[in-house]
Amino acid sequence: MVPPAFLFCRDPLHPGRPDPAFAHEAVAAREAGAQVTLVDHDALLSGDVDEALGRAGRRDPGPYWYRGWMIPAGRYEDLEQALAARGCSLLTSTAAYRTAHELPGWYDTFESLTPRSVWCALPAGATLPEAAAWSRLAGRLGPGPGIVKDFVKSRKHEWLEACFVPELSDTGQLASVVGRFVGLQGEYLAGGVGLRAYEPFVAGGEARVWWVDGSPVLVTAHPDTPGRVGTPALDAVGEAVRRLGCRWVTTDLALREDGVWRVVEVGDGQVSGLPAGESGASLFTALLGA
Repeated sequence: MVPPAFLFCRDPLHPGRPDPAFAHEAVAAREAGAQVTLVDHDALLSGDVDEALGRAGRRDPGPYWYRGWMIPAGRYEDLEQALAARGCSLLTSTAAYRTAHELPGWYDTFESLTPRSVWCALPAGATLPEAAAWSRLAGRLGPGPGIVKDFVKSRKHEWLEACFVPELSDTGQLASVVGRFVGLQGEYLAGGVGLRAYEPFVAGGEARVWWVDGSPVLVTAHPDTPGRVGTPALDAVGEAVRRLGCRWVTTDLALREDGVWRVVEVGDGQVSGLPAGESGASLFTALLGA
């Protein structure tokens, strides 16, 4: 059996090196015994997948894990197909990538563990529906505060203008926050717009759990709060991860004010970030043996 190799994003300024954001991880992967190959993320996003891959796979066919910056699902599919044409494979298929990476893919599996959510598809650059359409969508959640996001990310750093809605039944306020969010996302709007019921969480009560083949192999802080690692109970979350059926995923957990740990996000592990100071050595060892 050929052991898996890793496709890391390369440094745009120094193409022979890994991207600085992932350089320490590439070292950890090599120390675990993995082969590391570099891919041009910018070329991949532009649609030039052969340029992005360079010689990857031609000399060393086999299975790959991708590790780097987020990729739209359509471009990820291009990557999968290009590797297949070279006799290689991605250990996370496009279907699995969508499932873990996008809210509609994972929500049903985690519904009892995560804030209530609704969404609608909206291509980047499309004309925004009128305010009444957002009101109807929010009506499925009922009154109360909510969060605006796309299928992958929110803009929590623009909390009041493009993320938080104090009252979802306030049509004008809801439409304003959605409009601002979509405008700021621009061409990077992923999939559409999601609305989530707001739940109050304890400050600093967060943890990112890394799962490989249904087992938790690493618990870290969230990259936004390095150094703050909670200790969530994982039994129910693990059951959901295994039902999801994706090989390498992350779950972001937060402690609600009533003492219940909740799943805030699920992500594809290939594009989830490690917090500063974490090499991921145990993670790469687990992935190499998966």
